[in-house]
Amino acid sequence: SRTMADSTAMMARFLALHPKKIDLSLGRMERILPLLGDPHRRLPPTIHVAGTNGKGSTIAFMRAMLEAAGRRVHVYTSPHLVRFHERIRLAGTLVEEERLTEAFRRCEEANGNDPITIFEITTAAALLLFAEASADVLLLEVGLGGRYDATNVIDRPAAAVITPVSMDHMEYLGDTITKIAGEKAGIIKRGCPAVFAEQSLEGRMVLEAEAERLRAGPVLIGGQDFRTYSENGKLIFQDTEGLLELPLPRLGGQHQHLNAGTAIAGLRAAFGDSIPEAAIARGLQTVDWPGRLQLLRGNVTRYAPGAAEIWLDGGHNEDGGRVLAAAMEEMQRCAPRPLVMIAGMLSTKDSTAFLSAFRPLSPELFAIGIAGQDAARSASDVADQARKAGLSATVAGGLADALSRIGDRRWDAAPRVLITGSLYLAGEALALDGTIPA
Repeated sequence: SRTMADSTAMMARFLALHPKKIDLSLGRMERILPLLGDPHRRLPPTIHVAGTNGKGSTIAFMRAMLEAAGRRVHVYTSPHLVRFHERIRLAGTLVEEERLTEAFRRCEEANGNDPITIFEITTAAALLLFAEASADVLLLEVGLGGRYDATNVIDRPAAAVITPVSMDHMEYLGDTITKIAGEKAGIIKRGCPAVFAEQSLEGRMVLEAEAERLRAGPVLIGGQDFRTYSENGKLIFQDTEGLLELPLPRLGGQHQHLNAGTAIAGLRAAFGDSIPEAAIARGLQTVDWPGRLQLLRGNVTRYAPGAAEIWLDGGHNEDGGRVLAAAMEEMQRCAPRPLVMIAGMLSTKDSTAFLSAFRPLSPELFAIGIAGQDAARSASDVADQARKAGLSATVAGGLADALSRIGDRRWDAAPRVLITGSLYLAGEALALDGTIPA
């Protein structure tokens, strides 16, 4: 449609404004925001979220809990899976094309031909939209790192939340946990509350030192000031205020228990006990976050009619592989089936580290490329990486081809299929399935 082409065509123009897609610095944001009337100073109370894995899920939990409590919530996340509009949620609803295009137009006018990355100019547009639409809370996800990320223009967040820090984007953030944690710690602000999910020792030391230097407070640390665990089919959240006995979250996998706990701690740090326990419980049951251990039930089942279960997860780094393999292992333990993986990955990711986590499950793996992604590894490269990780791998001609091959084979029992390795592949799978995030 003509309208869809508008925002898409504008983004194509934005790409020409800066030779690099990513160039971490705040200078260009500090230049454009005053020209737009400083929207970042006119936002509702903001929870700023950084971390390597679990940022989006933690935000999804917070949003569900806040909405269950009757609050209107703006949300900014990235990347999108199917359409750019998924990144900007205004008071509960994804941004409409017309509003998005208008915000883009104002940013383009303010910026002129000055260099600015596509993430920076689209973030400026998001901040403009958030400032001009009324809401009670803004949940703001960092794009990359923290310290020099385009979102890091918020002076006084209601809380800074940092999910687990691990190895990813080393080419931008450094090649040790200490360096990466130092970048994430850049969102901690003087005198403002900070919440850290359970971290490795190196990561935690960096975050605590920065919180202390900035006299952030209160500082809540996972495993110390709050704990989350499951017991008798319940999720237990415990902090200095006491114990909450809650339903298990709708999002699958043990790692989502920890993300849910970080979300609860984040809301408590920001808003005290004004979010009732009933809303927290309801949020755990209504939460929705596409592309994370999501069971596909649409068109993809036509390609592989014999495959009773097709799961999708956008995990793509070593830690993501670990938590995803643990979740699959749990499924295999409860209801064993032949496990088949369809994997596509970007060349910037440590594919062997990600895939190694699945070795104990001895899956059969179909390696594919990712449609329309220049940075994607070729199918044969993914297959090589999988073999290096100790998995048996076959090259397929893409997602539909891999699914058809699984569907054509005769199995002793209907297989469990996991499509994984990249959020871009997750987007391709959702588009093929006909499942558009709303």
